[in-house]
Amino acid sequence: MDEKPNNNQQSIQKKDDKLKSFIERIERLSEEKNNINFDIKEVFSEAKSSGYDTTIMRKILALRKMDIDERVEQETLLKTYKNALGIY
Repeated sequence: MDEKPNNNQQSIQKKDDKLKSFIERIERLSEEKNNINFDIKEVFSEAKSSGYDTTIMRKILALRKMDIDERVEQETLLKTYKNALGIY
């Protein structure tokens, strides 16, 4: 005799399937992220071999991510501190 799963079992199965789906999506995205990070390292390596300073490039990237007001404030503070310490 075939037993039909009750509503509670079906609910648990749906949650298990949903959890599995979340985990698989996270795994796929993590793999994509790793691939992108590798690609970024390759671009930095190529830039370095072309004579560019990758440390400065990273600083430029950080500046470009910043809000303009935050960037101006940081640059002003940096100038103020440098002047106070006699660094020109």
